[in-house]
Amino acid sequence: MIWLSQKPYYTMNSDQITEALEITAKLMELHNENPFKIKSIAVAAYRLDKLRYDFDGKTQEEISAIEGIGKSIASKINELLTTGTTKELTELYEKTPVGVIEMLGIKGLGPKKIRQLWLELNLESVGELLYACNENRLTALKGFGEKTQTAIKKSIEFKLSNNNKFHYASLEKPINKLIEFISEQQSDLQMAVVGQLARKCEIIDKMEILVDGEISTDISSLLKLIPLKINFILCEPAEFFYKYVELTSTPDHLDKINFSGLDSTEFFDDEEIYSALNLQYIEPELREGLNEVDLALNHNIPKLIELQDLKGILHNHTTFSDGVHTLAEMAGYCKDLGYEYLGICDHSKSAFYANGLPIEKVLEQQNEIHKLNLTFSGFTVLKGIESDILNDGSLDYPVEILKTFDFIVASVHSNLKMSEEKATERLIKAIENPYTSILGHPTGRLLLARPGYPINHKKVIDACAANNVSMELNAHPYRLDIDWRWIWYCLEKNVKISINPDAHHREGFHDMYYGVCAARKGMLSKEFCLNALNLEELKKEFKK
Repeated sequence: MIWLSQKPYYTMNSDQITEALEITAKLMELHNENPFKIKSIAVAAYRLDKLRYDFDGKTQEEISAIEGIGKSIASKINELLTTGTTKELTELYEKTPVGVIEMLGIKGLGPKKIRQLWLELNLESVGELLYACNENRLTALKGFGEKTQTAIKKSIEFKLSNNNKFHYASLEKPINKLIEFISEQQSDLQMAVVGQLARKCEIIDKMEILVDGEISTDISSLLKLIPLKINFILCEPAEFFYKYVELTSTPDHLDKINFSGLDSTEFFDDEEIYSALNLQYIEPELREGLNEVDLALNHNIPKLIELQDLKGILHNHTTFSDGVHTLAEMAGYCKDLGYEYLGICDHSKSAFYANGLPIEKVLEQQNEIHKLNLTFSGFTVLKGIESDILNDGSLDYPVEILKTFDFIVASVHSNLKMSEEKATERLIKAIENPYTSILGHPTGRLLLARPGYPINHKKVIDACAANNVSMELNAHPYRLDIDWRWIWYCLEKNVKISINPDAHHREGFHDMYYGVCAARKGMLSKEFCLNALNLEELKKEFKK
């Protein structure tokens, strides 16, 4: 294990550091500790959650220089990086029942309410809490009504249904690091991820790696960094690609390609296998058993979009609202990445929780964008806004302000508890507004956190088609909204897809990769991607 012995850190990533700080703050609040200290830790966790900072190899002094961190929090982070925990967190865990800690993961339940449930009703597990909800026991507590009890019950049921499931983005990098490490030690092995990981499914509950020989390398330390058990599947070298296609595909896909009738003679790549089946090559992420085989029979699968096809990045936030980096910092980094344009879409005034822009701030930002564009050659910053879709479906700002933007992303952020009829009606009214350019994250879902409000996708997409409005595929790996399964209908209706990172910091631009992964699963080609257009083509599209 030379590779690990040379590294003094546990290689905890930003998400793990953030989670450790968040649970520290929550446990401190649960035990009624110093509120000022709690707030400083919670604020640092919130900031790191947005920043997703790369701590690898950073000194404590470098960490303390991060805005909003400081020496005290930097010391905790350094302790986490060095030991995998902190003395304070260990002590908090020791005096808290495991089940009570699990209750902190229930949406809508803060530490103070959990303290009540724990001390007043003696509830010490999620299961006990669910049973208490079913027995109507929570309504006897101060501050707990019938609606609160029902909401908690629904949150628990949602949480239980998502146990042992993970975002694709949280697993891809550690798995790739594992495979890379094994390959460095045993270069003669063939290895590949298969199953859900190979298909780049947005949610993973099963991890499989195909290997054509025994792994003799000690990988125990690396496995500890991966939260889901890995199933290593051993095969003979001669059957590697045959097994690769078999294990990357769903049973429906295998049935449709008549895979069982294929001779398992040695193949040298998976393309040979599809050729032997008289089919157009089907990329691993498409092997779901939907319509991909019918299209492949007639060689009608389009050339799937690739990251390098994207010309610009739309829907991004700055320090004008709730972003981490300034307008100039976001623009400079975007330009350095090789893009032609950047769309700035800070929150509109009704989003007070996100420091939404009042009209005077809108005009100030637009003036700053104008001045910044004078300093660029071959790169343009577009004046946009993420306008809240208000409860009645109208956009946030009067017409005289709406018309000053180059484009508008319209999104729902409030009053999320809607019926399908109400949500659909609200979205369609916003789509019909002549100033709406892109419908942002149409269901408001947060994968593994909230299901999103129900909408009639066909009616919403039909409205986009009728009003020349593009559909956002929000590329943040916790959203990936619109769901890739509805991209086919967008294409059928000639509705363009805008792959947007919803970036609140520079590093968020790299989430475009996950948006492209999802877009490819929906068979998106660059011809139907809004931000695969060059700047002049994009401006014409917005004018429609």
